[in-house]
Amino acid sequence: MYDYIHCDSPLGTLTIAAEKDALTALVIEGQKYEERHLVGDGRERETPVLHRAKTWLDRYFAGQRPDPADLPLAPKGTAFQQRVWRELLTIPCGRTVSYGSLAARLGSSARAVGSAVGRNPISVIIPCHRVLGADGSLCGYAGGLDNKKELLKLEEIHVDKERGE
Repeated sequence: MYDYIHCDSPLGTLTIAAEKDALTALVIEGQKYEERHLVGDGRERETPVLHRAKTWLDRYFAGQRPDPADLPLAPKGTAFQQRVWRELLTIPCGRTVSYGSLAARLGSSARAVGSAVGRNPISVIIPCHRVLGADGSLCGYAGGLDNKKELLKLEEIHVDKERGE
């Protein structure tokens, strides 16, 4: 059983979910893999951790740079996915990395890393939007490339190139 709330954002409606006292999902309405992140019985109610997440997001969308470490995160995934998501948390706000450099850090392939990045269940807070193609292009974002552009713009990152999803 998980608890969840919906909240409005510049990206559209977000659903934030938590089990016990930790966040397990933050999905953008219509996001790829959304059904994988919100599995089982959920009840709509605002718990303290969900309130903290909403406040964090309000600050983020207001242009502040809240630290993801301020929130208890418990994304569900394979051991490899967990490693990738932990590495995403090391990318500072306002900075980007390529899939290839992320793969090199993890001793893996860019394709495997890209797959794990694309299945990040806690979008925005675990900053998968900060990962770009080797040539600096926008590519692959489960929440849609327009939303990835919006998040990067909010962090004052300018990207000219775009590839299809």
